[in-house]
Amino acid sequence: MKRSKRIFFIIAAIFLLIMIIISIDISQRTTWPGAKKNLNERIESGE
Repeated sequence: MKRSKRIFFIIAAIFLLIMIIISIDISQRTTWPGAKKNLNERIESGE
């Protein structure tokens, strides 16, 4: 394997690892909208 290919694969692996870490972090900080309890304002307005 040429040196340039090896460098490309290393950079691609680092990029993918960073993207996976960011996506896991974002998914842990947010909640699925269906998991929220109904607010009184929603129930009264009929939505």
